[in-house]
Amino acid sequence: MKQISDQQSNNVVKPLSPGRRTFVKGIAAMGAGVAAFPLLTTTAEAKALVVDSRFPSESSGAVGALQVPLTFQGDKIDWHGFDRYDFVMDMQNQAITPFKAPAGEESGSLGNSAPGQLRCVVVVPKQSAPGNPWSWRGVYWNHQPQAEVELLKRGFHVAYISVDPKPRAAMELAMDERMDELGMSPRALSEWDAWYAFLTNQYGLSKKPVFVGMSRGGIFEYSWCTANPSKVSGIYADNPAMERPAFQRLRTLARADVPILQVCGTLDPLLGTYASAIEAIYQQFGGRVSMMIKEGYAHHPHSLRNPKPIADFIEQSVQAVRVPAPAFVGDNFVRTAYYSVESFYRDYPDEDTYITCRGPLFSPCYDRYEFSVRGTPTSTAVIVPSTAAAGIPWVYRAGFVFRDAKVDQELLARGFHIVTAPVTTNADGPLVKDWDLAYEYMIGHGFSKKPVIEGAGGGAGEMYAWAIENPDKVSCVYAENPHMRSALAKSQPLDNLAPLAKANVPLLHVCGTLDPWFEDNTLEVEKRYKQLGGKIQVIFKKGVGHTPLAPDDPAPVVDFIVRAAMQS
Repeated sequence: MKQISDQQSNNVVKPLSPGRRTFVKGIAAMGAGVAAFPLLTTTAEAKALVVDSRFPSESSGAVGALQVPLTFQGDKIDWHGFDRYDFVMDMQNQAITPFKAPAGEESGSLGNSAPGQLRCVVVVPKQSAPGNPWSWRGVYWNHQPQAEVELLKRGFHVAYISVDPKPRAAMELAMDERMDELGMSPRALSEWDAWYAFLTNQYGLSKKPVFVGMSRGGIFEYSWCTANPSKVSGIYADNPAMERPAFQRLRTLARADVPILQVCGTLDPLLGTYASAIEAIYQQFGGRVSMMIKEGYAHHPHSLRNPKPIADFIEQSVQAVRVPAPAFVGDNFVRTAYYSVESFYRDYPDEDTYITCRGPLFSPCYDRYEFSVRGTPTSTAVIVPSTAAAGIPWVYRAGFVFRDAKVDQELLARGFHIVTAPVTTNADGPLVKDWDLAYEYMIGHGFSKKPVIEGAGGGAGEMYAWAIENPDKVSCVYAENPHMRSALAKSQPLDNLAPLAKANVPLLHVCGTLDPWFEDNTLEVEKRYKQLGGKIQVIFKKGVGHTPLAPDDPAPVVDFIVRAAMQS
C-alpha cells in the first residue's frame, strides 16, 4: 500500500506515470487528488441529453450553466440557508400532498410521521444545475448533512422520504438477521417508487438521482437501487449495512454500470461484514466501487468534515457520458470495468487522519468487453486503453486479467489493448484454431499483426505453444513463472523453441527463485534459447515463490515490451 501525503502545491496527487495523466482531471478533491470517473452512459443516452433538458448535456462542464430553480408547492422553511418544502405521503393510496412543517423544525430537524403517513422533504438550490440533478436520502435526515449542503451549492436538489420499516429487530439476533429485519418491506419499496415518480414526473427532477445512505440508510439505498438499477446515477454509502436480497441483486447494479463510493471507519463493526463484502462482490461483477477507509474511526462520525471528495464523486457520476463501444465488439457484448485495487494511504488534514483509498476514483479505470468471435466456442475479452497507441499494439494472453496485473495496467496506460484468447470448455486446454480465429479477427479490425504474447504459470505454456506455431506473428514473449507445458501442442514448448529463435523473437521471464517451475522451466528455457542463438532476459525475484506473479517494478518489463512492439 502506498503512503501519500497530499500536502503539496494545489493539493493534487500527480499521476503514477505520464501515460496516466489524462485520468487525473475534472476533480481535485481537497487532500485527495481524486480522478474523474470514466464515462458511464451509452451513446444513445448521450444523444438524448441534447434534446431532453432534464439531463445534463455532454458539454455541461464541471457545473454547467445554472438555471432557474423549480417551483414547489406548499410552505417553505429554511434548511442550512436553502428553501425546504415538506410533503406527506398517505400510506394507503400513496397520494402526496404539501405539508406545513411544525414550529421548531427551522433548525433542520424532522419530526416523526403521523400514523398512516410518511414525511417527505425536498430542499431547493438557489439555481438548478442542468438536468435538475438530485440526491436522495432515506433515514437519518439532517445527520452529517455537509455533503448535501455542498450539493445544494452546486445546483442539486436534496430529497428525503421516511421509511415504513419491518418490525424492529431484536438485539439477540445475529448481525445479518438483524439487518434483514431492519430492511425495506415490499410496501416500503413501492412507497419509494411513488416518491420517485412524484419528483420526476410532476416536478421534472432527473430520472437518475444519486443516493446517500448512512448506516441503516445503506440498507434502504441498496435495496431500492438494486431493484431499480436503470434509475440510479451513483451511490454514496457511509458505513453501510445491506439486507440479503440486495446482495443477490448486486450483479444487476454492476451491469447497469452504477458507480459506488463507500466511506467507512477502520473500527466500524459493519466494515468486514458489509462494506468490504459489497466491495469484493461488486468488483467481481465488474462494477466500479471506490473505498475511503478512515484510520481509527468507528461507526461515527459519518461523512467527511470536508465533503468535497463526496460531492465531487456525486457530481461526476451525474454528469458522466460514456464513450461508444469500439466497432470490433459488434452488437452483442458485455461491458464491465477494469481497474487496480491497489490501496493508497493518504493524509487528509481536514479529517485529522489518514484514509486508505482505492478503486476507480484513485486509479485509472478501463472498459473490459466480452464478445464472441465467429467460430470460437467461448468469448474473447478485450480491455481497452483510454487512447490507443499508434499502430494499435496489443497483448495476446491466456487467462483472466486480475486486478494486480501491474504489467498489463502499465501497458494500458501506454495505449496497448489487452486481449484474452478464448478457451473451450470441451477439451483439456485451448485449441490453436480458436486462437487463430481470434487473432485474425483482431488484426482484421486494425490491430497490429505482431502482438505481444503473454502468460503466467500454465497459461504461459499455452501461449508459448501458439507463438511457436506462429513465430512470424509475434513481437515478443513475456512470461511470469511459466510452466512450459501445453495440453494440446504437437510437441511441448520446451522442446520446440527453435522457430522462435529463428524468427528473432525476444523472450522475457519474471520468476521467483523459489517457484517450483523455476529450474526445470525458466532456467532450462534460458539455456536452450541461448544455445539456439535467441535473445532472452530473466528477471529474478530472490526468495519469492510462485506468487505474487507480477514484478516488483514493472518498468523494465514494460520498456522491453514497448521496444519490441515498436521494432516489429
